[in-house]
Amino acid sequence: MPTSVRLDPAIEKRLEQLAAATGRSKAFYLRELIEAGIDDLEDAYLGASALEAHRRSGETTIPLDQVMRNLGLDG
Repeated sequence: MPTSVRLDPAIEKRLEQLAAATGRSKAFYLRELIEAGIDDLEDAYLGASALEAHRRSGETTIPLDQVMRNLGLDG
């Protein structure tokens, strides 16, 4: 699926230099960056969203030390 992205000129230049130096396309490196970073972005943004939903719900939390004890990990 074609997607358009606007890059800062300095980043665009770096990407062009990398592609030229390695003989690969800019699209190759953009795909690599997206594939390498999508998990981290999902964790960060979806995790923050879930935390905010939990806080709004008013549900109580279980302290980490209690969870560790419950799981027998208090060593």
